[in-house]
Amino acid sequence: MSQFTVQKTQRSVLQHWQAMAAKDGAGVKLKRALGARQGQRLDPFLMLDAFSSDNPDDYIAGFPAHPHRGFETVTYIVDGHMRHRDHMGNEGDLKAGGVQWMTAGRGIIHEEMPQQENGLLRGFQLWINLPAKEKMKPAHYEDVPASAMPWQPLAAQGAIKLIAGSVDHNRLLADSSRVAAPIIADVKVAAGIEILALPPTHQAMVYVFEGRIRIQGQDLGETDVAILSAGEQLAIESDAPARVLLVAGAPLNEPIAQYGPFVMNSMEEIDQAITDYRDGVLTGA
Repeated sequence: MSQFTVQKTQRSVLQHWQAMAAKDGAGVKLKRALGARQGQRLDPFLMLDAFSSDNPDDYIAGFPAHPHRGFETVTYIVDGHMRHRDHMGNEGDLKAGGVQWMTAGRGIIHEEMPQQENGLLRGFQLWINLPAKEKMKPAHYEDVPASAMPWQPLAAQGAIKLIAGSVDHNRLLADSSRVAAPIIADVKVAAGIEILALPPTHQAMVYVFEGRIRIQGQDLGETDVAILSAGEQLAIESDAPARVLLVAGAPLNEPIAQYGPFVMNSMEEIDQAITDYRDGVLTGA
């Protein structure tokens, strides 16, 4: 009987661009990797912001109280210290390596403020769309400390920190408890190549925030975004230590209407969100 090896489909780079410099909140400087333009989204992900500065003038004003409706946010602090407060009375102390999950649902008003006056503040905020049936569910907030997301070794001397999902050897498994079944990972690549298996149903992207990498011959440097093709495996290659944020999820395939902090399925629903906020009932039951 003959034996053969089935070749796994490799993910390659479909599109790539450099994250756009932007300001948000009360003037926080950041790099917008997804969401700077309407065509720069990846269903179910709406926006990805990266912030990194050791100059307090770039971040000290923070993100004062503001509303959201219709999606959830994931905030990952790589370095530094921020505090979350919201209208439900939640207060989160987000330190290096920690993650904050916030489901806006029908409405939340919150603030995110730096708790340092000097030093490096570095991290990400990812917006994940909610399906129509869940856009008006009650808001929810959860803090996940760094200790709950330990670094795990990869095959070629690298390491992975799973913010969403899990890993079985080098196979990444989706977080099926959440609608978009996301995989969100901080991946350190040593000099060499790491091969990760991803669910073929998931759309995926990487954001390079340290060093340089290659994916199927495509060179990518710091602040580069790469939207990946479909496939079963992702091979990340580097000549020196590098670090990327890997994001993957199952597409919702629903219409998107957005006005600032509100993301719904139609402009009529956006108009209602604006009216509800103006009338003080955005967060009502």
